[in-house]
Parts: sequence; C-alpha cells; structure tokens
Amino acid sequence: MAEEFNIVRGTKEEQYKALLPQLRALVGGEPDLVANMANIAAVLKAQFDFFWVGFYLVKGDELILGPFQGPVACTRIGKGRGVCGTAWERTEALIVPNVDTFPGHIACSAQSKSEIVIPVMKHGDVIAVLDVDSEYLNHFDETDAAYLAKVVALLSR
Repeated sequence: MAEEFNIVRGTKEEQYKALLPQLRALVGGEPDLVANMANIAAVLKAQFDFFWVGFYLVKGDELILGPFQGPVACTRIGKGRGVCGTAWERTEALIVPNVDTFPGHIACSAQSKSEIVIPVMKHGDVIAVLDVDSEYLNHFDETDAAYLAKVVALLSR
C-alpha cells in the first residue's frame, strides 16, 4: 500500500490515465471499503479540484453519505431521488450538464452547476455511488464517465 499521490498535468484523459496506477497502488492492499473511498475522494479532489467529490453508500432503501471532500452535503437520499438516487435506481452513470434542469434535483449546494454520478457495483448490485459536482455548467463528459467507472471498479475487487 502506497499512501502517496502525485498530481499529474496534461489533458483530462492523460490525467486520468496517469491517476489510475496511483489509485491501484493506493487502494490495492487495503480491504476496507470506506478507507479506500476516503482516499479516492481525496485524490480526485486534489487532482481535478472538483467542487465536491464523494460517495454515498447503499443502506437499505437509502443512500447514506460516506467519505467526501468539499462542503457539507446531504446526508440521506432515497432511491430514485435526485441524480444520485436516480443513478442507483437505473444502475447507470448519469452526466448532468445543468443540475437545474434535472427533474427532482436535490440542491445540497446552490454552487453546484453540473454533476456526474457513477454506481459502484459488487456482485451485480449497486453498493454505493460516486458523486462529483462542479461549479461550472457542462463540466463532465464521456471521458469522465469512462475513467471514473474504472476508478470505482477498484472498489469492487
């Protein structure tokens, strides 16, 4: 286990490509899910300076706030509610270019303008979601979706 991380420069794709091996090394020897989520959130926040990045864990019929970096967040989200609850219900990544246009969006912060949510899968079930918010409109794209899916896949090992 290597508890270190080096910020990488370059295009978004180059940053993600360089980040993945570092994240593998960081979480590879640690079996605790919450500890790994905490380190992943910290690395993503440091690398990309996202407004908010963190995890919500599935507990019963709700998502419960887990490790995150950023301002205070919503604590509980019902299945099918908001972007996170909808991504959980659909079992698919969601990219929202403008959160104000998303039906039922839960505004934990008025500063959040766009969002991406990636389900964390284990044995075919959603066990958590990675939620990333930006203070800019249209901040996330398919590059983010593809690489963040690889990031969260590190948690299902």
